[in-house]
Amino acid sequence: MKTKISIFLLVAFATSVLAFSHFSSPGVPEPWTTQQLLNPADLAKTLNNPSAPQPIVYSVGMQAIIKNSIEIGPAMMKENLNSLKSKLEKLPKNSNIVIYCGCCPFERCPNVRPAMELLKTMQFTNYKLLNLPQNIKVDWIDHGYPLSE
Repeated sequence: MKTKISIFLLVAFATSVLAFSHFSSPGVPEPWTTQQLLNPADLAKTLNNPSAPQPIVYSVGMQAIIKNSIEIGPAMMKENLNSLKSKLEKLPKNSNIVIYCGCCPFERCPNVRPAMELLKTMQFTNYKLLNLPQNIKVDWIDHGYPLSE
């Protein structure tokens, strides 16, 4: 598992460096609100409680690291965003959905914005962005939150 995480972090860092100039536009509002940011501890608590209603968790980054998450692949790539769209088209608009990437700090992430824009455009009403302001390692793995097998 440590090798998978190390490879993920290396690829994520390279992707974030390449995307930095494209996604660091000062003054452009984010496609999410503060209320749509989900605290990692809250998601971890829900995932660890099998009797709680479970959200549909999509990884729109390099790898589905979080327990029970569905790997979409980097949402900056059109084919992956289309894959997410086809999965979303099968769901009710009020589905409990969580999106995450975690490749890098939000201001450089090339993947969360297209995914959040898609949910907004498709008029979903109950979706969140997992608040991983630094990266998946610091904000999730280092806290011992549940990981995929």
